[in-house]
Amino acid sequence: MTTYFTTTDTPAGPFTMLTDADEAVLASGWTTDVPGLMKLAKLPGEARAKSDPGVPLKALRSYLDGDLSAIDGVAVRQRGGEFIAHAWDVLRQVPAGGPVTYTEFAARAGRPAAVRAAAMACATNAAALFVPCHRVLRLDGTLGGFRWGLPVKRWLLDHEASRISLGTYVTSPYV
Repeated sequence: MTTYFTTTDTPAGPFTMLTDADEAVLASGWTTDVPGLMKLAKLPGEARAKSDPGVPLKALRSYLDGDLSAIDGVAVRQRGGEFIAHAWDVLRQVPAGGPVTYTEFAARAGRPAAVRAAAMACATNAAALFVPCHRVLRLDGTLGGFRWGLPVKRWLLDHEASRISLGTYVTSPYV
């Protein structure tokens, strides 16, 4: 399998995506460290530069321009155990502007007592943004952790909150 990478600037910093020939996101994050992303995603070999990975890059640009649902349809392929893979699918259903706590996330994933396992799903998520682990907060509403740094997580949550209409988005647990 050939892995491709592209890096683009975002308001939160440089963002790199690893994709396959089918334009599925294999890994992504606010970094320029392609070997680090390869390791995170447990991908063998090296990635080749690709100036335009098509759908994922267009979706990222649309998301940054305010179309928060643009990232929802992008194919993602990650390696993980049964619960972790299911939890990543559940994360993709957490709507922009509607962050959940780790406890709520565990319940949505079907294992309400497995809060640590839910947190592990966030921690091992290699496809940041496309699998929006930034939308999971601590029980007290604080940010918690984020592989790419709390300033990036804050920027993402603020970006999403600022784009939600007042009729849909009333209050935020992270303000």
